[in-house]
Amino acid sequence: MAGGGAPSSGGPGSSTAAQFRRSRFLGQSYGDATKLREMAARQDRLASRYEQRMSRLNTRIERLRHQATLLREKGQRVLGEIPERDQEIKQLQRDIESATTQRKGAPLTSDITALHYRVRKLQQKVVDLQQKAKALELRAAQKTQKTIELKVKVDRLQEAAHLAGQEAVQLRQRADRLQLLVEQDSAAGAATAPPPASAATSTAPSSSPSTPPGASPPPSP
Repeated sequence: MAGGGAPSSGGPGSSTAAQFRRSRFLGQSYGDATKLREMAARQDRLASRYEQRMSRLNTRIERLRHQATLLREKGQRVLGEIPERDQEIKQLQRDIESATTQRKGAPLTSDITALHYRVRKLQQKVVDLQQKAKALELRAAQKTQKTIELKVKVDRLQEAAHLAGQEAVQLRQRADRLQLLVEQDSAAGAATAPPPASAATSTAPSSSPSTPPGASPPPSP
């Protein structure tokens, strides 16, 4: 027992276990960084999907605005016909008054009743034009209201896309920091790695006890 001793805790076995733990830690860290990048890519895709929906809604909004503008212009053209009809009505009323004055209380003739009929037709035409213009204005207002509702959706999608983009940037930054720490730890571990096992065994003392000088060798059996 004089020549033997207890094995030290820093032997090859403990060094190999530390290397295994370090390798497992590095692999897990790389896996975490990859998972963060995957999550960032998912957030980027979600933000891109929101932007795609925003683009389609904006196109629909512009189409509705154009249609509303066309309807209002058409309504204005319809209303523009009313003054001309009013002038015709006034002219016919003057003709009726003149013809009635010339008759001096005599019964009405077909010429005068025809003028009355034309006045009523023109008045009906004016009312129809007013109703048509109001209907066109109503349709334009409905389309404008629809554009406002779609604009609210676009604002919500824009906010969601902005948040998703920020989340993707944060996840990517976390992945970069984690990968940087792993690379630094890996470089430090490689710098402090123990020497190979062959070099350690070549310098180890022999386990057989040496014969002291002046002593007789052990008897042969």
